[in-house]
Amino acid sequence: MTCSEFLAELGDLLDDRVATSLRSDLEMHLKGCEHCVITLNTTRKTIEIYRRHEIYELPEGLRERLHAAILAKCKKGCE
Repeated sequence: MTCSEFLAELGDLLDDRVATSLRSDLEMHLKGCEHCVITLNTTRKTIEIYRRHEIYELPEGLRERLHAAILAKCKKGCE
């Protein structure tokens, strides 16, 4: 199984809607692919945060840089 194939099944895996044989292939892929493990865990955590409506404060420096980058991108799009 490739990473692209894994990602194509990620939604069904998270929703627990994959066949047993496919689940086995997905789990085998995860044993050898740290990138997909991180993707799976990050996606799970994002869903958990969204469902709990948690708000995380960004560090001030990061918040300011992110805000400036978003504004710059918006201004560039308006030109």
